[in-house]
Amino acid sequence: MAADLNVLRKENEVLDIFCNLVTTPSPSLKEEKVIQWILDFCKRNNIAGRCDDYGNVYIKIPATDNSKEPIMLSSHMDVVGDDAPIELLFDGQFIKANKRTLGADDKVGVACALMLAKELTNSNIAHGGLEIVFTRDEETGMSGVEHLEFNTLDSKYILVCDADKLGQLQISGASYTNVKLTVKGLLGGHSGIDIGDNTRLNAAKLIADLLAKFPQGAYYFDETGVITSCNLGAIVAGGIQNSVASIVEKGVKTNDYITEIMKKTSTNIINTLGMASYSIRSASVEKENELKNIMINLVNEFNEKYKDLAEAEIEFEVHLLPFEKANDNKIENVHTRACDIAGIKNDISSFHAGAETHIYCHNKNSKGELFRPYLLGLADVYNMHSAMEKVDYQTLLKGYEVIKNTFNVFNQN
Repeated sequence: MAADLNVLRKENEVLDIFCNLVTTPSPSLKEEKVIQWILDFCKRNNIAGRCDDYGNVYIKIPATDNSKEPIMLSSHMDVVGDDAPIELLFDGQFIKANKRTLGADDKVGVACALMLAKELTNSNIAHGGLEIVFTRDEETGMSGVEHLEFNTLDSKYILVCDADKLGQLQISGASYTNVKLTVKGLLGGHSGIDIGDNTRLNAAKLIADLLAKFPQGAYYFDETGVITSCNLGAIVAGGIQNSVASIVEKGVKTNDYITEIMKKTSTNIINTLGMASYSIRSASVEKENELKNIMINLVNEFNEKYKDLAEAEIEFEVHLLPFEKANDNKIENVHTRACDIAGIKNDISSFHAGAETHIYCHNKNSKGELFRPYLLGLADVYNMHSAMEKVDYQTLLKGYEVIKNTFNVFNQN
């Protein structure tokens, strides 16, 4: 089986580059070996490559036609896992690692970008230039992309080659905002002695009533999928103090702390505090603000209804700004044509998570233009980030064809 893969590597250089990359360990913030491999590849092939002070790698293929605009490819060099040696396995279709994460995320993108850089270096086709950036630390903190020298980059359009299915073109991605809701009962009391006093409102019951009115789940769809959603993460209320204190004191270890806490909760108090946490994800600022306003209005109505008896507060903490759809369809049209030439159908969609696209779209290039990023899939990667991870090698070869076609079609316009 190994011999079969060796034959394929000799016949398909992009596959050989990929195999070299995945067998060069590069866990997050320990990417030195793969950085050096990339720089050595560039040197061997007369490609101009450099690192910034943070360790991100930059490659620039100069334009042969200055009337055309440049385009940029971006991939991350780090992988989930450690720096132990990787043994490749091959079953005739899938490449995987022996009992380890393969690292196809995102060395598929790195391999295709390096192959295109090599081909363009030895090509006379008319183009506006290719920029390539390989970032560090995408998997744990996205610190690499946040440390990029954005003002040295000329391209407006960026293809972030980090989706996990061949033919994917993802044109927007969701933000991530944490929401904290607090409800306080202003009096409290004993559940026996004071239960008849209608001014002593129970915060646990009040927050439950308020949450019943809050939106939950998918809030807004369009033709690309879920655009805006919210999710209730946790509710904490009631007489749990003694129960939690007991767990801490005894050092209880369990997979079910909720049940453990409920064993000794106090039911003889009129609770004065309830808290809940939500998340909001949205690829549209307009729809996210609309959802936030619904929540704010519900809190305001609550405070008006229970004035001097109870009060509610809501706080929003933005963790990741949204990656919103660009206001033109140039890349969608280019990618559709590129996939047609390759004999596959593309899939244009929105994704309900975060990626480096979210950082790019809020920064500007050397010309003061906001970047317009897209998330691109160049191979079918299965069971990502696990010991079962594998990549269909035929889709990787087709993915390189797609990225090459994309560059050529982009420069025909």
